[in-house]
Amino acid sequence: MKKIFIALLVAAGFIQNGFAQKQTSGNPIAQGWYADPEATIFGKEYWVYPTYSAPYNQQVHFDAFSSPDLVNWTKHENVLDSSNVKWAKRAMWAPAIVKKDNKYYFFFGANDIQNNNETGGIGVAVADKPEGPFKDYLGKPLIDKIINGAQPIDQFVFKDKDGQYYIIYGGWGHCNIAKLKKDFTGLEPFADGTTYREITPKGYVEGPIMFIRNGKYYFMWSEGGWTGPDYRVAYAIGDSINGPFKKVGVVLKQDPAVATGAGHHSVIQVPGKDEWYIVYHRRPLTETDGNHRVTCIDKMTFDKNGLINPVKITNEGVSAIKLR
Repeated sequence: MKKIFIALLVAAGFIQNGFAQKQTSGNPIAQGWYADPEATIFGKEYWVYPTYSAPYNQQVHFDAFSSPDLVNWTKHENVLDSSNVKWAKRAMWAPAIVKKDNKYYFFFGANDIQNNNETGGIGVAVADKPEGPFKDYLGKPLIDKIINGAQPIDQFVFKDKDGQYYIIYGGWGHCNIAKLKKDFTGLEPFADGTTYREITPKGYVEGPIMFIRNGKYYFMWSEGGWTGPDYRVAYAIGDSINGPFKKVGVVLKQDPAVATGAGHHSVIQVPGKDEWYIVYHRRPLTETDGNHRVTCIDKMTFDKNGLINPVKITNEGVSAIKLR
């Protein structure tokens, strides 16, 4: 009877090559403490670049994860570490990544600067492959000053409809936007001569991202304290990169039956489909250490008016969907 049952599982695809096949990703998607995930698609693979969640002085490298289907993930160790960024001494975290002209540009925060006399801020590394190894691109930070009250961390790189790249960033409850030069070597001013514009919506704390759906600009961010259970994700909708962005509501938060501290996320869309996923970190119910965060994925949906439905955080994660 057991042999017949196994044969049926093999025929149905639940077992291949002698190994049980996962039907869902499960949450977390990877073992270990990882936070602030940047999720993207390169070719026919999904990629996730998280923070290695450890005390600041140990947080000096990045691992990455790739998957053909959102369910089965491969770990790529040490895609960037501080030995390749001479000015980065501690606290490298919250990466962003884009592919441009067959190069992969990896943006990161480093050193957790507290004033404008310290060395640190937002840096850029570059590689020929998504798994690296990444090397420091500029030899110095791209943004190294506290401007408009925004600590230079938690950057997101956004490509607008006209091909212009923007960097959206900021901690300490302030968010700035700036235009990137075409080669990512610096910033260029807006038409009015300013280089940085503050676009802080109500409730903003950190972790901004932006995407376009049906012509609308969705601006998302994290609220609350990153070590607490009230960490959460809120959003606004605007008609252009310039907003205005008025808070709509909270879409991701803790579920006391599943996990706490759900926040600092990114979003991926399956190409050619109105199918969306939110990749975020959260804290298992068994953990109280602020750095004990894990990276998870769940579906993100919209209502008929284009508003984001509240996300249900799960232990199951998502089903497989391969890229074509």
